[in-house]
Amino acid sequence: MAEPGADTVRGVCPPRFAAVRQAFEANFAEGREMGARFALAIDGEIVVDLMGGWADRAQTRPFDETTLTPVFSTTKGVAALMIARLVGRDRLAYSDRVADLWPEFAQAGKDRLTVEQVLSHQAGLCGIVGPMDPVEWYDWRAICARLAAMRPLWEPGTASGYHPVTFGYLAGEIFRRVDGRTIGRALREDIAGPLGLDLWIGLPESEDARVSEVRRPPAMPDLGEITEPKRLAFFSKWSQPGGRNDAAWRRAEIPSANGHATAPALARLFAALAGKGRLDGVQVLAGDEVEKAARMRIRGQDLVLPYDMAWGAGFIRNEGLGIYGPGREAFGHSGWGGSCAFADPATGVSGAYVMNRQSAELIDDSRARRLIEAAYTAL
Repeated sequence: MAEPGADTVRGVCPPRFAAVRQAFEANFAEGREMGARFALAIDGEIVVDLMGGWADRAQTRPFDETTLTPVFSTTKGVAALMIARLVGRDRLAYSDRVADLWPEFAQAGKDRLTVEQVLSHQAGLCGIVGPMDPVEWYDWRAICARLAAMRPLWEPGTASGYHPVTFGYLAGEIFRRVDGRTIGRALREDIAGPLGLDLWIGLPESEDARVSEVRRPPAMPDLGEITEPKRLAFFSKWSQPGGRNDAAWRRAEIPSANGHATAPALARLFAALAGKGRLDGVQVLAGDEVEKAARMRIRGQDLVLPYDMAWGAGFIRNEGLGIYGPGREAFGHSGWGGSCAFADPATGVSGAYVMNRQSAELIDDSRARRLIEAAYTAL
């Protein structure tokens, strides 16, 4: 079956942003997309919203305004925002010890670990030692018990090591212990529902028909020499959830990995981070909390990702990477296969890219980089 071409591209793109449309069309013309959408917002207003291709492999469903896309680790940025809301309401501090909120977490030398160390991937819990049945990831309490009992794989606070799946359980349990709700439920009740954002962590069955099919990449990401943290994070038999069907995956709430969204929903949510915490007149976050959340907690060679990483409290900082435009203070998160969402407080710009044909990239997909770079040429 023929690859979707640039002739399927449609949406909103003023002449000022012609370079963005050209970049979006080029991704299709080069055979690198199945279905995709890119949205850009300035001061919370969507100024570019392009989509094209197909939502399914059989090419029977156009990738349109209603299509929901799995965004994998881009979900982590949403989880980080939800934690920041607790901090902004003085219900939590980034300097709090996790064990003071979650007493069982004090086991195995983790009694001094702070919330900000966990959110910046310094906890040394990037994967579960196991052995374990991959279906156990669907048992929230069981995974949290394993993480609470686990000894860190390196001395916490000395380095970052990306936590691809466990981040969601760590952040989610911290949130639950403080708020009483899951991150997914709070997101729906407090933000996505009231603000009309098509964004979900834990997708109800009523939305299943809108979800795009994903074409997996031909290979796993190249992480270089496989160390024990890398093996447990990505390459053990139980590194990822398994043993259940797609419906069970969508229904689960894993705030590190299984968010579903449209690009405009993510771009608008991240507009709050680019705009001193406000969106549509609603104070999503206190203005100074954006700066606190994005502030660098650690920078250096990551023990899991093959990059020099600068981490905020759950956010990837742009400095040294340049994946979210030219701004040093821009930040966001990216997902396996290419998706991303970002905020640039210096310019009031936010944006998001979603797609259903995955590359092998974890954070630096060249399709997304091309689109973001093209956007900044128009600013």
